[in-house]
Amino acid sequence: MFYLYVLRSGKTGRRYVGSTQDIQSRLQQHNSGQSLATKHGAPWKLIHQEAFMTRPEAVRRERFYKTGWGRDLLDRLAG
Repeated sequence: MFYLYVLRSGKTGRRYVGSTQDIQSRLQQHNSGQSLATKHGAPWKLIHQEAFMTRPEAVRRERFYKTGWGRDLLDRLAG
């Protein structure tokens, strides 16, 4: 399984959208500063996730959530 995930920064309130096969491991990487894109926002909290059978499906959904319409939908889903 592949997962789309959305994190919220406990420090800045910013949202981060990504995809992975192992959400818990990836969340740990974000919180330990191993990801350049998120190292300054730790701690991160998982606020939304979706499961997909293939990586391209998860990446397609990730890209959607990074568009204006996708961000609007996330605002309604995850606040």
